[in-house]
Amino acid sequence: MSPSASSSAASKKPRLPRVFVVRHGETEWSISGQHTGRTDLPLTPNGENIIRALGKRIVGAGKILDPSHIQHVFVSPRSRAQKTFELLFESVKQEERPSYELEEGVREWEYGVCEGKKTAEIRETVKPDWDIWTDGCPEGESADQMRDRCDAMIRKIVDMAECVFPFLALKVDELTRMRLGWVCSAHHGKEETEGHHGDILIVSHGHFSRCFMFVPSLPSLLPLPN
Repeated sequence: MSPSASSSAASKKPRLPRVFVVRHGETEWSISGQHTGRTDLPLTPNGENIIRALGKRIVGAGKILDPSHIQHVFVSPRSRAQKTFELLFESVKQEERPSYELEEGVREWEYGVCEGKKTAEIRETVKPDWDIWTDGCPEGESADQMRDRCDAMIRKIVDMAECVFPFLALKVDELTRMRLGWVCSAHHGKEETEGHHGDILIVSHGHFSRCFMFVPSLPSLLPLPN
């Protein structure tokens, strides 16, 4: 094979689609530790500055989030998530920014009677050993409902990206529940071209992100800063 042919083959090497999950920026309730679902709080000035600085570091041509590689963007309907997306891509030219879809499927956990309360307050009124991953939220979503919503989004993304996503989904009340990860491959041998754009971006919330990605015990294993 000639050098030029080898180079051409390398340029068409199948590229694995990626899914990026971004939690919205800081709000007053994320600082205080209050559960924030449907309450539509704005980002704090500090939260805006952090997201803006993050965007300059990771968004742009040749960076982690390359707009030319993004196939689709899902954003939670809450304004704090929409603002986070806007600030994240603020340094990118308007014509190069990806459009986004407001997706109820990536909204935060429906907290019900737990909305606006801290964990200690919930344990005083619901049950002393309340744990969202096993008990869910009265008048809100159960842990199983949250799992089902995340799984529905995964199926939607898999269909969209045309990739293989093997994962293990046990009952949410088993702390061993985990996803083996996004293991994607080119579907039917499709090859990457210079115009390839298969990445998916989700701008969402803390509990949704933990449930979507890994295991119920993530609050103690993997803090998700705003």
